[in-house]
Amino acid sequence: MTGAPHRPDRPDPLDDDLGWMLGIVFRGYVRAAEHALSDFPGGPRGYQVLTAASTGPARNQGAIAEELGIDRTVLTYLIDDLERPGFVARRADPADRRNRLVDVTDVGRAAWEQRRVALRHVESHLLGALTPTESETLRALLQRVACSAQAMDPLRDLCEVVSQVQPEPTQTATKAGGGGRAATPRGRRRGAD
Repeated sequence: MTGAPHRPDRPDPLDDDLGWMLGIVFRGYVRAAEHALSDFPGGPRGYQVLTAASTGPARNQGAIAEELGIDRTVLTYLIDDLERPGFVARRADPADRRNRLVDVTDVGRAAWEQRRVALRHVESHLLGALTPTESETLRALLQRVACSAQAMDPLRDLCEVVSQVQPEPTQTATKAGGGGRAATPRGRRRGAD
């Protein structure tokens, strides 16, 4: 899989590494998505903002920023980019005039549908090694994992996971030529407890 000669007696450790697998798939998707969305305002991120705004009732910018994990300042620029061609419009929130709701226009919905079809072709190509049933299963599993990952606090929880799999530091661990300072897992040093 990684380009090394195939040796059944010694499988490539990368072939079983989740990070490597996700990275390969992610980079392939990003390259193809950037190509499909090269002339779309804000590129792939602009498309994600339009997708978030297209689903469900109109929401304020803060809610969209939180859902997508985008800094509010960056989101403001992306919405500006989508507003110029008339894909979205901002309006005051009747419940709180300080908030601005993001509405998708008919032009924006048509542009979103068109790009959605283009991205489905990208996804189909990327998942071409799978049967349609396998592709649906993979999508369902990835959706579950993504929703779970989005719901947790990644810094705290991931540091906790890392500290659980790392061996406990020993009190006698020393650096070569240094004083008797005990090794400490990164998660603990950062105060992840």
